Amino acid sequence: MSSKTPDGDLGDRLDPRLLGLIAVILLGGLLGILNSTMAAVASDTLASALDTSLGTVGWASTGFLLAVTATIPFTVWAVDRFGGKRLWLTGLALFLAGSLAAGLAWNIGSLIAFRVLQGVGAGLLDPLVLILLARAAGPSRAGRVMGLMGVVLSLGPVLGPIAGGAVLNALPWRWMFLLSVPVGLIAYGLAVRVVPADPARTDTPAPGPRLDVLGLALLGPGFAALVLALSRTAEQTTLAAWQALVPLTAGAALLIGYGVHALRTRTHTGTGIGTGTGTGTRSTPPLIDLRLFAHRGFSASVTIMGLSGLVTFAALFTLPLYYQQAHGRGVLAAGLLMAPVGLGSALAMPLAGRLSDRLGARGLATGGGVVAVASGLALTRIGAETPELWPATAAFTLGLGLGSVTAPTMGSLYRALPAPMVAQGSSVLYMLNQLGAALGVALVTLVLETSGDAISGFRNVFWLTVTASLVVLAAVPLLPPATGATGATGATGDSTHEPPVRTPERTS
Repeated sequence: MSSKTPDGDLGDRLDPRLLGLIAVILLGGLLGILNSTMAAVASDTLASALDTSLGTVGWASTGFLLAVTATIPFTVWAVDRFGGKRLWLTGLALFLAGSLAAGLAWNIGSLIAFRVLQGVGAGLLDPLVLILLARAAGPSRAGRVMGLMGVVLSLGPVLGPIAGGAVLNALPWRWMFLLSVPVGLIAYGLAVRVVPADPARTDTPAPGPRLDVLGLALLGPGFAALVLALSRTAEQTTLAAWQALVPLTAGAALLIGYGVHALRTRTHTGTGIGTGTGTGTRSTPPLIDLRLFAHRGFSASVTIMGLSGLVTFAALFTLPLYYQQAHGRGVLAAGLLMAPVGLGSALAMPLAGRLSDRLGARGLATGGGVVAVASGLALTRIGAETPELWPATAAFTLGLGLGSVTAPTMGSLYRALPAPMVAQGSSVLYMLNQLGAALGVALVTLVLETSGDAISGFRNVFWLTVTASLVVLAAVPLLPPATGATGATGATGDSTHEPPVRTPERTS
């Protein structure tokens, strides 16, 4: 492989074996991304087929997203304990089992449960896409590999709704999940052959940090309970009902309990207290170190990413319903008409990520936030008589705006945190983006079911996205400044995907 063209195209830089590995990893990773958005066009269909409400159907998407969120920190911890290939194959197997079971679901409860199983598998796969490719590419080629991955994976919001609409247009809803099974089996067989074997760890001098089991048990259910409270509020049309108050109280108590646990664990870190070793050389670090939020830039980053996830999934969940209910479109047409959201984001993210290396995050994120606000305002004017070109154009510019916000924000993580905290920070950033997506679906169902009529509900949802985008704009000035942006990103030059690259390097 030639080293004379360091800035050449990807084919000049990577040998066929590595290109094959990239293709196999992206095939498995796309399964989870497609399934996170594919169900967005099926809300009406599933509600009718399973005889339930939109609020309950929303949990088929919300449960998936929450499972992804809760599994990511375990994956970041487990990859060095059990090996990347073993974990990848386990994630694919769980995802396949969840897909098969979801396709055979007999009621909405079983569908939600099996979607959660799918989400656990996707929560293993999503961070491993970054980790496995970064390890295989090495530091000198990681930037180009991550750039290629970003372009491919950001097409998920485009392809998911279209694929879901095409399936529902020709086949029963069950095939939306069952078709993942043969594709997943192909991905599994290829991964067995192509993904490098895990290295022997017999020479490891000491085991790594223990898993914060208590933290995992508090955080996941805590987040899920808060989202359940929103869903119950939508169904009962009031937060004062016990069906909403009980999960709200439980969720708040679990998250407060995690805060106490994390602060106490932080106090003992490095002392050996509570670790069972008594040596002071091993500890059980908290799943999320709350010291991260002492960094103003990091707090701004996670706020922006969480709200960006909320706005994205609010649009992805609402637009198909609008096209189906207000314009009488079928599921395939609704999927095609909502695709501009993902297409805009896919076009903006790679360019904005590279520009942020030179210009910093603030200017690009401010511009993107302004575009997102303007697009949301345009969507608050939609009605049954609105020409479809209007919401489709506004959805495209909304995607452009969100892509111009999220890519620089992810890149700014380097400038917000000290190097030793970047790996965990990137995990938290992705987790809270997924949590924002789950909250977005729950809030949409709350707004739609408490509005007087469908059109008012759609407009109110987009007023919600305008409000969230305004908060994003307020947080942008807190991002790290442009000074030193180039030096902070390291050699690879791809700030959009740099943070997770450090995860494998931390333990190699």
